[in-house]
Amino acid sequence: MTTYSPAYAGPVDIATFGPYGPGRLDRVTDRPIYPFQNRITADGSSGYLAEPGRYHLYLAYICPWAQRVAIIRDLSGLRDVVSLSYVDDARDSRGWAFRENRGPDPVNGFSFLAEAYEATEAGYPGHISVPTLWDRQTGTVVSNDYPEIPIDLGTQFAAHAEAGLDLYPEASRAEIIAFDEEIARDFSLAAHGVGRAATQEEYEERRAGVIAALDRFDARLADRRYLFGDDVTASDVQLFVALVRFDLLTNPRNGVSERRLPDYPNLWRYARDLYRIPAFRETTDFAAFQPAGPIEHPDDGVNRIVVEPHLADWELGPTPAAVE
Repeated sequence: MTTYSPAYAGPVDIATFGPYGPGRLDRVTDRPIYPFQNRITADGSSGYLAEPGRYHLYLAYICPWAQRVAIIRDLSGLRDVVSLSYVDDARDSRGWAFRENRGPDPVNGFSFLAEAYEATEAGYPGHISVPTLWDRQTGTVVSNDYPEIPIDLGTQFAAHAEAGLDLYPEASRAEIIAFDEEIARDFSLAAHGVGRAATQEEYEERRAGVIAALDRFDARLADRRYLFGDDVTASDVQLFVALVRFDLLTNPRNGVSERRLPDYPNLWRYARDLYRIPAFRETTDFAAFQPAGPIEHPDDGVNRIVVEPHLADWELGPTPAAVE
């Protein structure tokens, strides 16, 4: 296997290069924002066969979608089957980069993740995102379609996995995938939509919707340990990565609710229960969720609530055995 000397990008330099987004996220095109949408299949019928050592995941600790992929990879018993590495937490207009704090790119020796996209499609003009799934065999990006990558990891590699969990059991797979979509629509994505509200009425309506979703999820967990009963599923991963960022990042940045996660008793018990599992704990870096400076809201006439970042004590709470 080829090894590379560390090739690190220079420091983040927004003053020189500008922020990430313009020219990448605002392009008017019919192409999806996450355009690489190939799938991995157990029989290789998609052109991408599920096999050990072939695929690599590029992730970022700050990104919930990337953490979701990391947790599912670990819970599914794929640590020795699919490799991963992390980009730096911050970026300028050049996109995600490899720097010393998160280590080098061990597969290609890239300095910037954009190089993986350029290797796949010369002159690629679009979004440089994580998670990115890379194929060592073809030397190209397989997918940056973040909702689908975890499904393939959790369902197509069973023949190669070590002892792991079935996060998408066949009997309830459709329901789990549908619930994942509900979590994303009503909580994960909707919370960021609150921060983008352009009018007071829109702001109040959007944040009420997110608060209603939190209340709904809290009620669902009143009489069960996990979302679908006694076993962890992919839906628990989807909800956890949103909850673990809520008090430090999502709520302060978007002004969603005066209530913190510990104010939702069932969600708080549930989130700490999951955090005890190594795959959840080891892929969580609270430092990555904390803003480097004060959070600034646009001066657009919308009166948003001010929420200070808060790091709760994730080590407290009842043991899992206390949940009947």
